[in-house]
Amino acid sequence: MSGHSKWATIRRKKGALDAKRGKIFTRMIREITIAARQGGGDPAGNPRLRLAIDNAKAVNMPADNIDRAIKKATGELEGSQITELMYEGYGPGGVAILVEVATDNKNRTVAEIRHIFGKHNGNMGETGSVAWMFERKGMITVKRDGKSEDEMMEIILDAGADDLSTEEDFFEVTTALENFEPVRKKLVEKKLTVENASLQWIAKNSTPVKGDEAEKLMKLIEAIEESDDVQNVFSNADFAD
Repeated sequence: MSGHSKWATIRRKKGALDAKRGKIFTRMIREITIAARQGGGDPAGNPRLRLAIDNAKAVNMPADNIDRAIKKATGELEGSQITELMYEGYGPGGVAILVEVATDNKNRTVAEIRHIFGKHNGNMGETGSVAWMFERKGMITVKRDGKSEDEMMEIILDAGADDLSTEEDFFEVTTALENFEPVRKKLVEKKLTVENASLQWIAKNSTPVKGDEAEKLMKLIEAIEESDDVQNVFSNADFAD
């Protein structure tokens, strides 16, 4: 768990930096657009859209931006067609990597992601080459707000969550796919500060990396994340201390 926890800390810090840059707004808008197009523009009847809106509000996205994204998805405003895709590959140290993208040009995106893998000592694989190493889970980041690990563990187990990872100033709660929304609602009802909640690909087993390999892997992951069309990057890396 320590390696995953360390990566969670890195991602959280990077997320805060992305928010300052405004890049995270673009990702949020794409997620809102896709969710609204697939399940309709009413968040009351569309759990994915409701979650996307909550996450957007958590990073202080203006309500007008959210409204425009929904209207583009439902056809009330003109907008480009966004497609969800997932690419798979290997990074330094044999680490498995999944890349979620949202793009309006599949050919451009696949060429760019393949180029990034090659440039940073990685290899892009075929569909299904590494996805079998991961499982879909709910991940909820909650501010500690003075709560002890024992207190939080009691809350999350009562809510139906699977596991808890503890950091200096936040908890990371893991849930089964079917329990994700009920657990998230329960934590909100408990007046806990939910910083982010999302469905993620979690590795069934981890691959340890350290030293030069870890540095090269981090550079690859960061380069992929900086691509405009990339929504999320997941790996089975255990960044050994």
